[in-house]
Amino acid sequence: MRSFLLSAAALLLTAGLAAQADSCTLITAGYVFDGTELHRGHALLVRGDTIAATGPRAGLPDAAGCRVLDFPDGTLLPGLIEGHAHLLLHPYNEVGWNEQVLRESYAERAIRGGLHAGRTLRAGFTTVRDLGSEGAGYVDVGLKQAIEKGVIPGPRLLVAGKAIVATGSYGPGGFIEQVEVPLGAEEADGVDGITRVVRDQIGHGADVIKVYADYRWGPNGEAMPTFTQEELELMVRIANSSGRPVVAHAATAEGMRRATLAGVATIEHGDDGTPEVFALMAERGVALCPTLAAGDAISQYRGWKKGTDPEPDRISQKRQSFRQALDAGVTIVAGGDVGVFPHGDNVRELEMMVDYGMEPLAVLRAATSVNADAFGLSGRVGRLRPGSLADLLVVSGDPSADISALRNVELVILGGQIVSP
Repeated sequence: MRSFLLSAAALLLTAGLAAQADSCTLITAGYVFDGTELHRGHALLVRGDTIAATGPRAGLPDAAGCRVLDFPDGTLLPGLIEGHAHLLLHPYNEVGWNEQVLRESYAERAIRGGLHAGRTLRAGFTTVRDLGSEGAGYVDVGLKQAIEKGVIPGPRLLVAGKAIVATGSYGPGGFIEQVEVPLGAEEADGVDGITRVVRDQIGHGADVIKVYADYRWGPNGEAMPTFTQEELELMVRIANSSGRPVVAHAATAEGMRRATLAGVATIEHGDDGTPEVFALMAERGVALCPTLAAGDAISQYRGWKKGTDPEPDRISQKRQSFRQALDAGVTIVAGGDVGVFPHGDNVRELEMMVDYGMEPLAVLRAATSVNADAFGLSGRVGRLRPGSLADLLVVSGDPSADISALRNVELVILGGQIVSP
């Protein structure tokens, strides 16, 4: 009897998988953004978890028997890619960073991370690059695995694990010398230390190695470089040999310069970049993830009344450096440092990129095909083309004219399966 039940279960599972593989959906919309250009009169055919065909409706293969979804006033586009998130953090105006690292258990942070992942997916972001667990060990790796197993809904994740900092440079800090507290990242120094830590993080499941190339540890608390040029180059060499990129938190011009020369894939933040540094980044093919929304949110937490008060110097400086990066031809990837502000509000970064000088169509590319290319995901996500995964978003309106239309989510599909609404 037990053998019969197992055989029956196997047959049902096989039948279910076959039905999923054979399922097909035809999606039409007023506009179709394919990751590069906007089209009218186009449609897209999904079979199983993969895009089977896209292009003018009349030229698509026969879709007889397929489910048809029509959005005449909407825009179909690839699922959006969030380039800089911390799913295990929540907004600092709720609970400060120190308190989250020191007072919230791994269990609590994992549960919060699962909720944040669901909100992010329902907002249309089907892939997320999560850049550091911020004191929660490898909980981000576990979160990724839980999503992949179908335990909880969430986007596809690229995770960085602990992130790497120079000894003495990171927090929580300010405690008397006999008090030891857990750090928000992992310390490493010198050839032996850096080699061991990078390899250990790879072994624990990190997809990306994140390094803090500078931090606020100057004599007066100002941001200053942390690692030497040689140390950064060693990290990149070890990580790249395993097929993994290194990304660098860097706000100072010197930290950005060292990281760029070392061969990192992206610079995160880049607040005090100069035309010379941005020219070097463009020359070396290093992309900038500007995280505009994080600084904007922190300024508001500190009392700035946006839209009423004059812009703080920090915000004006960020506008200027972002404009310099654009003028230098630096590749701009889209990532907001979400977690500093609420998960699910990821479009906030894209709106600010437009406000700071990018064209809406360029921002749509940044959040889809450009991010996919910069993160090593080209061919899988970020474009509507045959063979790519069917990670899709439909919104009402035209985001190439008004980027805020991305907030009007009509449909989210992950791997051919409808997840929202």
